[in-house]
Amino acid sequence: MSTTTNLVPTPGQTVGPFYGYALPFDKDNELLAPGSPGSLRLQGTVYDGAGETIPDAILEIWQPDADGRIVQQTGSLVRDGYTFTGWGRASVGHSGVYTFTTVNPGPTGPGAAPFISVAVFARGLMNRLFTRMYLPENEEALAKDPLLSSLDPDRRKTLMARRDPDGGLTWDIRLQGEGETVFLDFQ
Repeated sequence: MSTTTNLVPTPGQTVGPFYGYALPFDKDNELLAPGSPGSLRLQGTVYDGAGETIPDAILEIWQPDADGRIVQQTGSLVRDGYTFTGWGRASVGHSGVYTFTTVNPGPTGPGAAPFISVAVFARGLMNRLFTRMYLPENEEALAKDPLLSSLDPDRRKTLMARRDPDGGLTWDIRLQGEGETVFLDFQ
């Protein structure tokens, strides 16, 4: 006699405040060494629904290199000081600010808008949140991007970084409320 059991996925669990046990690891927010040719600072602040900074979130980013190539080598947890890894993790400090050392991502295809994929982990979130951060340049590619073109202009701007005078990028994340960042749902 055969019985069929429907399995239910294990529910998500909120993170922290126990990051210090296994996280962070050495140079986790450096996708390449600071000061490397083409390197830049990506920074921003994470806010909750009341507009207060979140002091203990963790962000993970994945991105192509400056030429649009997706890194396919193993070992992104081993930072050797010169190899671009395409992946990084940053703890948000007490001020709610995060920083990464990375490069401008290149387009992954002809005419594509360059972006960085982001996952947000924070207390109170039962599951991580997924989003994207787009570079502010190349209006034509941004206008043709399938995700951006599907959004209302006010929502679209929550995914756009600002270019800093030194060439770096600033992008704030709002988990709820006015100006809430667009989050993606992957089935």
